[in-house]
Amino acid sequence: MDKSLQARGETVRRQVLGNAYVDQALGKADDFSRPFQDVLNEYCWGMVWTDDALDLKQRSLLNLGMLAALGRMDEFGTHFCGALRNGLSDDELHAALVQIAVYCGVPAGVEAFRVARKARESMSQEVNDA
Repeated sequence: MDKSLQARGETVRRQVLGNAYVDQALGKADDFSRPFQDVLNEYCWGMVWTDDALDLKQRSLLNLGMLAALGRMDEFGTHFCGALRNGLSDDELHAALVQIAVYCGVPAGVEAFRVARKARESMSQEVNDA
């Protein structure tokens, strides 16, 4: 394991998903799941998300499309909040969700909009609590 890449990955993971989310994920890790958290920080977040070829907004858009296509709506909600943190506008997110509906099917679009609404409410509450 590359500890430097893990650390850089955790930093960007916190930037995108928020400290509370990452603290909860790491805090719930036990001896069985902790090595997987290291893999996530090193490979997913360290190797991929710190690569400068794409910016964080572009990566967020890609993740939303892929997660919707795969039907991974819990992760979609997490990454929708990340997309908001990464500075995607309401217009950009709306356009992405419409495109998801066209290319992944209307049921996927309906679910994406439903999850996005909950994520927006959650982010709004987070801002109000701060």
